[in-house]
Amino acid sequence: MFGSTLLERRSRPERIADQAWRHLTSAVDSAGTSVRDTARTARHSGLTLADEAGDLVGSAAEEARRRAVRAFDALAGRRPALPWTLLVGAALAGAAIGWAAGTAARAVGSRGDRNVDDIEFVDVDKPSSPAGLDG
Repeated sequence: MFGSTLLERRSRPERIADQAWRHLTSAVDSAGTSVRDTARTARHSGLTLADEAGDLVGSAAEEARRRAVRAFDALAGRRPALPWTLLVGAALAGAAIGWAAGTAARAVGSRGDRNVDDIEFVDVDKPSSPAGLDG
């Protein structure tokens, strides 16, 4: 009760100043929250970009290192090693495709509804040529 009568007794400029102060502090708090959120978002985006840039630089450095080793080996007269993993992978893929084709061919050939003996061959007479060259 004492506080309410005290607030009522203040002059109009004091009440306006108090209200303006409350609005100002509210705006500053709101701006601080907005700045914190923006800073958080910027930090997260910056970390993501830095991580992606690091990956890109790392892959570029790895490629440069690989090329430098190959160039050094070429200058030293050493031949590049055979890509064994690629060769073995291609051989395995070829074997799998050959096995699948062989299995499919056996399945088609072993059908019981058709036999080779059931095929009839028919002789067809060729028509005589118009120029009379058949002689």
